[in-house]
Amino acid sequence: MNNYSAQDIDFLLSPEAIRHSAGHILKLTEQGETHFNYHPEKFDHLVNYVVEVIRENYPTLEIPFHSRWGHFRAGGLDRTAILEDKIKDLEPMERARIKLDLVITSVLLDAGAGTVWAYKEESTGQSIQRSEGLGVASFYLFMNGQLSHKEEKPLRATAQGLKNLKLETLAQAFQVTPQNPLIGLEGRLSLLRNLGETVANKPELFPLGRPGSIADYLKTRYGMTVTGPQLLRAVLDGLGDIWPGRLQVDGVNLGDIWKYSKVPGGLAAFHKLSQWMTYSLMEPLMEAGFTLTHVEQLTGLAEYRNGGLLLDCGLISLKDPKMAEQAHHPESELVIEWRGLTVSLLDRIGQQVQKHLNKTAADFPLAKVLEGGTWWAGRKAAKSLRPDGSPPLKIQSDGTVF
Repeated sequence: MNNYSAQDIDFLLSPEAIRHSAGHILKLTEQGETHFNYHPEKFDHLVNYVVEVIRENYPTLEIPFHSRWGHFRAGGLDRTAILEDKIKDLEPMERARIKLDLVITSVLLDAGAGTVWAYKEESTGQSIQRSEGLGVASFYLFMNGQLSHKEEKPLRATAQGLKNLKLETLAQAFQVTPQNPLIGLEGRLSLLRNLGETVANKPELFPLGRPGSIADYLKTRYGMTVTGPQLLRAVLDGLGDIWPGRLQVDGVNLGDIWKYSKVPGGLAAFHKLSQWMTYSLMEPLMEAGFTLTHVEQLTGLAEYRNGGLLLDCGLISLKDPKMAEQAHHPESELVIEWRGLTVSLLDRIGQQVQKHLNKTAADFPLAKVLEGGTWWAGRKAAKSLRPDGSPPLKIQSDGTVF
C-alpha cells in the first residue's frame, strides 16, 4: 500500500482513526447501506440495562479499568496477591516490568477460547472457562517460569524464553487434550514467539530485552506523565510486527485495520487487542508512579461481548437473519460493520451511562463503562438467550483478533 505519509500512519495508529471509520459505518447503517439495521428506539432500554449491571457489579462505583487484571481474580481468588508477595521487596520499576511481562503475554493469549475448553485450577479445584480460564492458565504459565530463559530469574518473560517456547509447553499449560480443545493454539504460540522476535529486534522500545521494559521506554520518552493515546501508540509501535499477514504501509504493520471500501480512505481501524493491552498496562504503570491522562480518548473494544450486547438487546439487527447461522471471517464486510457499530454505539452508550451516574468522561472513561457494564451485560444477555453463552454471530477466528 503506497501514497501514505508518516502523518497518515500517525492517524491510522490513533483512536481518532477508530472513531472516524466507526462513525461512518454507523451513518451507512442509518442509511440502510450495511448488513445491519439500527433501532434507536431500543437505545434507552440498553443504557438502563448497562447501568443496572454496573450497580449490581460495583455498588460503590469504584470501578477499575477494563483490563486483563480482573481475570486473574476469577472465581473469587485474587491470584495477583501470590505475585505481589514474591516481588514486594523489589524496587517499583522492576515490579512494574514483572507485571507488564505477565500481562502483555497474557493479553496475547486471550483470543476467544471457544465454548468447550476450560482450565481446572489445581489449588482450588475450580473449572474456569473463556477469558478468565485463559487468564488463570497464562498466570501460572508465567509464575512457573516458562516464559523466561533464566532459571534463576523465573518471574519474567524474556525475548529468548518467548522465542524458545514449544507448542507442547503451551498445550500442557492450557491443559489442551482432544476432550478439552482450545481454538487457535498454534496462532497463540506464533504470537508469543513473534513477541520474542520483536522484543529482541526493538531495543529502543524494549531496552532490557523483556516486554515489560516498555515501561523504561515510556519513562525515557515521556517522563512520568503519559496520555492514553501515547500509551496506545507505544503498544502499536512495540507490538505491531507480531500480527500475522496484516496490511502494511512503508514497512509499518497496521495491525487490526481492514480494507473496507465504503468508508473514506478505504480502511476501517479497530486496534482491539492493542487497546485491551493498553488498558491492561495502566494499573502497573500507575503503581510505579506514572500519571496517566486522557484515558477517555481511547475507544470501546470492538469484540464479541460488546458487539453481542447490541445484537442481543435489539439495538442492531441483521437484515438477513440467516447470516447468523454462518461463520464469518474478521475481514468480511459483515464483521467489519459489526465491529464499527460496536465502537460507535459504545461511545453513545458511554456518554449516557456517565450522565445516569453523574460522572464526567475523565472520571468515568469508557475503560470503566466496559468493565462495570457493557462487557458483563453482553455476557449476561448471551447467557440468557443461549445456554452456552456463545455470541450471537459466529466468527471464524485464528486466535489473533477476537
